[in-house]
Amino acid sequence: MYTQILYVTGGDPRELQEVFRTARGVTEALLGNLLPEGEEEPRPGVRLTYDPKKTDISTLADLLFAVVDPRLPDGQGSLRGLEYCAGLWYDSEEDRPHVELYMNFLRNRGKPLAASAAPLTLNDPNTDPKRAAPCHAKSGRVKAFTPAAEAEQHYYKTHDKGEAYIDFAHLQACLQPPSGE
Repeated sequence: MYTQILYVTGGDPRELQEVFRTARGVTEALLGNLLPEGEEEPRPGVRLTYDPKKTDISTLADLLFAVVDPRLPDGQGSLRGLEYCAGLWYDSEEDRPHVELYMNFLRNRGKPLAASAAPLTLNDPNTDPKRAAPCHAKSGRVKAFTPAAEAEQHYYKTHDKGEAYIDFAHLQACLQPPSGE
């Protein structure tokens, strides 16, 4: 089976691993530390191996930014520091345009369209620049990834999710298909 790799960061990587562990099309969610190009220090994150016939970068990014806030400049929940900021990272140069397009959309949500003076709305009903929130999510190519020890993998399979920043019960309810399907 042909697979692709994407990396996600933001807040507690154990929680992110749990979010993506059962996501459609994801064949592996591996906890570890990634080192983005141009950075000196690794940051905790999750390497996603996925089947591009079953899911795509945009769908995985939508899921990421549903559980982490790209507007926070210094982490998520109680975890603070630049290493806990939201991020979408790629391994292959073929994924660069997809990640950059998604991040461009994310950064420009709510800003007035430059292409036209007509009252045209594309993907975002917010055209008031005063309501546009800054996007602090990072993206780029990963230079190295070091998996965490096996004992650290899949923490939430054996531990209570009560103290988690991510509301897993609400997330599961949102991911359920509507009744009748």
